[in-house]
Amino acid sequence: LVVMGDAGMKQTVSTPENPAEQGSFFSMTDIFLISLITGLLTYWFFFRKKKEEIPELPKISPVASPVRDSSFIEKMKKTGRNIVVFYGSQTGTAEEFANRLSKDAHRYGLRGMAADPEEYDLSDLSRLSEIDKSLAVFCMATYGEGDPTDNAQDFYDWLQETDADLSGLRFAVFGLGNKTYEHFNAMGQYVDKRLEELGAQRIFELGQGDDDGNLEEDFITWREQFWPAVCEHFGVEATGEESSIRQYELVVHTDVNMNKVYTGEMGRLKSYETQKPPFDAKNPFLAAVTVNRKLNEGGERHLMHLELDISNSKIRYESGDHVAVYPANDSSLVNQIGEILHADLDTIMSLNNLDEESNKKHPFPCPTSYRTALTYYLDITNPPRTNVLYELAQYASDPGEQEHLRKMASSAAEGKALYLSWVVEARRNILAILQDLPSLQPPIDHLCELLPRLQARYYSIASSSKVHPNAIHICAVTVEYETKTGRLNKGVATNWLKNKVPDESRSKSLVPMYVRKSQFRLPFKPSTPVIMIGPGTGIAPFMGFIQERAWLKQQGKDVGETVLYYGCRHANEDYLYREELARFHQDGLLTQLNVAFSRDQAEKVYVQHLLRKNKENVWKLLNEGNAHIYVCGDARNMARDVQNAFYEIVAEFGNMSQPQAVDYVKKLMTKGRYSLDVWS
Repeated sequence: LVVMGDAGMKQTVSTPENPAEQGSFFSMTDIFLISLITGLLTYWFFFRKKKEEIPELPKISPVASPVRDSSFIEKMKKTGRNIVVFYGSQTGTAEEFANRLSKDAHRYGLRGMAADPEEYDLSDLSRLSEIDKSLAVFCMATYGEGDPTDNAQDFYDWLQETDADLSGLRFAVFGLGNKTYEHFNAMGQYVDKRLEELGAQRIFELGQGDDDGNLEEDFITWREQFWPAVCEHFGVEATGEESSIRQYELVVHTDVNMNKVYTGEMGRLKSYETQKPPFDAKNPFLAAVTVNRKLNEGGERHLMHLELDISNSKIRYESGDHVAVYPANDSSLVNQIGEILHADLDTIMSLNNLDEESNKKHPFPCPTSYRTALTYYLDITNPPRTNVLYELAQYASDPGEQEHLRKMASSAAEGKALYLSWVVEARRNILAILQDLPSLQPPIDHLCELLPRLQARYYSIASSSKVHPNAIHICAVTVEYETKTGRLNKGVATNWLKNKVPDESRSKSLVPMYVRKSQFRLPFKPSTPVIMIGPGTGIAPFMGFIQERAWLKQQGKDVGETVLYYGCRHANEDYLYREELARFHQDGLLTQLNVAFSRDQAEKVYVQHLLRKNKENVWKLLNEGNAHIYVCGDARNMARDVQNAFYEIVAEFGNMSQPQAVDYVKKLMTKGRYSLDVWS
């Protein structure tokens, strides 16, 4: 037998010749075989990886999840509530109204809770009748062009799709809107109408608040008639006067780890130190300001162009989207409040909800300092609402000042008129009220509980991500005006942005921001003509549109006519982006550049006048070219005047009556060919 060894050399194995040798050989083989078998058996029983047997364990009931319970019915039963007030809120006002209504309930022997529809399963509305004397109230704000607020989007979608039987549900709706907008209170009206269609019983008429007028008065007027209707329906009576009930208790931290203290973050603690995408309202990105330049050459106003660096943030945006920024209050205002109230603003504290079942544990991120709360979390510059005045009145030691505050918080006609003139029209913020009523000395923790949250400010993005993928441009004008009391009031966000000067360390130029998607979009086909109307800072989204159309043309796309109607006061003062627009026009990327200078001549000229002047061309683009119209800027006057100009042009060249022309334009809106991005 020849076997090849490791080295490839032949090895000869001799066959034993005598029996003694043969016997010895077999015994060795036996020993080898026995050893092999023993080794295999040992491996099999002791070392082989066995299939793990799963032991029969006793079943453990699931531990209560820290995630919210999506059934508001179960929560109401557990906590003895019978009134739920849902809010659709974008800026916090609807949430504030919902909280006030839920607190009102105790005066009638009822118990209420305010609820964010985003946190609950609204299909449970059909079960609300399981609770005695139950009622659902909806404080619904309308956002943009008749849209639901972000937190009410799922509820809106459910209402559209559901065929649930809500015949056992009793409800009432208060809508928050603005009459300068085309779709005034669309969300409130829809919820009111749709709930009735699904069989629910309306126990009080739809309330419609108008923020262009006096939203607070609209709410108070509705509320003072709403509660008597509730009493009549349920056969209950008011148990007494409105009383001051604290919702939060103060805890002062004397020995606290500063790493556990909030310093301005909106959501996760230390989120500004360790940034993690995705970025949104609860997790804003800290973008550095890389450019901050003044756009106007003269005049009293300060118009500015800022560029925010979004490199490495994974933030994506489209032309027409909005950028939201979280501003900070002026430190001098914060310091003055601290001085008047004799408070140590650097005290670390928490305000803890006395209702342990509430999803909202604190009014703002806690623990934090009073200084941080007043700087980053609380609105100290807007006139406070009547409920705040009512709660503060008890802290005025002067009877006259106390009566003054109580009167303004009352529902009497005289009180409403006083609140309108002394607070709203005089634009008195909380600091001005404390200054003008020297005996008013509320505890700073109660004041912090009462003040509404400081809200993000939205700006139309003035750039295209095709051209500027790592930057977002903002165009804004600083707000500054003198009040009737002679005080100088400054817009929180614009003055804060004005001071965001680019610096190498970046620490002083950071802006907490996120992007909010918009419906304000360029046509799908680049060949579709566009007519853009945007006076003043309304030019912002159109800078992005023009940049994008220019980029598409450079990519070899067939780009339709790009027409701009822009307006400002004076050619030599506030003509924004003058050089850039002239260059786009010269290069043929901007087909038409029509500019109205309103105050450079005796008779004022606005964008609507230029539309009428070019009416034949406008109609041709609209009728033959299927052009898309975009309007951005002031809702109160400009947007309405522009719309009226289009009614006239359509009526004249389309041979239509006024009602037909109106219907024609409304249909353009429905089809997405007439888009608005307006504010008041």
